Amino acid sequence: MNMLEIRGLEVSIGDTQILRGVDLSVSAGEIHVIMGPNGSGKSTLAKVLVGHPDCEVSSGEVDYAGRSLLEMDAEERALEGVFLAFQNPVEIPGVGNAYLLKAAVNAMRRHRGETELDAFDFLSMVREQLQQVGMSEDMLKRSVNAGFSGGEKKRNELLQLALLKPRLAILDELDSGLDIDGMKAVCTQISSMHTPDRAMLLVTHYPRMLEHLRVDHVHIMSGGRLVQSGGLELVGHLEQGGYETFSA
Repeated sequence: MNMLEIRGLEVSIGDTQILRGVDLSVSAGEIHVIMGPNGSGKSTLAKVLVGHPDCEVSSGEVDYAGRSLLEMDAEERALEGVFLAFQNPVEIPGVGNAYLLKAAVNAMRRHRGETELDAFDFLSMVREQLQQVGMSEDMLKRSVNAGFSGGEKKRNELLQLALLKPRLAILDELDSGLDIDGMKAVCTQISSMHTPDRAMLLVTHYPRMLEHLRVDHVHIMSGGRLVQSGGLELVGHLEQGGYETFSA
C-alpha cells in the first residue's frame, strides 16, 4: 500500500514558485531519499507535507494512507502520524524538553484512544529511548534545544521520532553539521526505527550517508521537480558528474 502518493504538486512561497510538478509514491516499509542542490525544492517539499503555513499549494494532490493530506491542518497531520525532523531544530527557551515530549506523546495517545501516561510511566519509557539514541537523562531537564550542540539537536529529533512512532517520518538533512562518527550514529538510529509499517523520506546532500542505510529508492530533485529516480546507482552517477548530470 502506498503510504504517500504525490501527484503534480506545485507549490509557491510568497511570489516564488518552488515546486513545479512533483510526483512521488512511497509505500509502507520503504526508505526513499531525495537529493539535490541548494534551492532545488527539497526542504520545501518536506515543509508542505507537514502543513507549513508559508507553503501555498497551487496545484496537485497528496494522498496519505488513503486520505487527502492537503485537507488536513498541520495539527491533524501530526496526530495522524506525519512527522518532520528539522534540518535546523529551533530553540525554545523556558520550555522543558521533558514537558514538551510528554505533552506530545500524550496528545498522540489521546488521538489513538490510548490511556495517557503519568509522569512515572513516561519517564520509564523515555529512559529506554534515551539509551537507544545515545542521550543522557540530563537532556530532559534542559530547555528544548537550548544550548544543544548540532549532534544533540539531531539526537533530540530522533528521540521525538522514537517516542511519537509516526507512520510517515520525514527527515530533512538530519546529517547536516555532523562529523563522520555522528552521522554513523544517526544512521544506526534511523535503521533501528525502520519498520514494515513506517515509511521514511530522507532529504540529504551527502551520498556518504547512504553507505550506512538500506535505501529502497533514490530521487534527484532539480528545479522543483524530481528529474530522476532509481536505486543507489544514481549516487554513483552523482559522484562522477555532480548535479549538473541531472537537469530539470
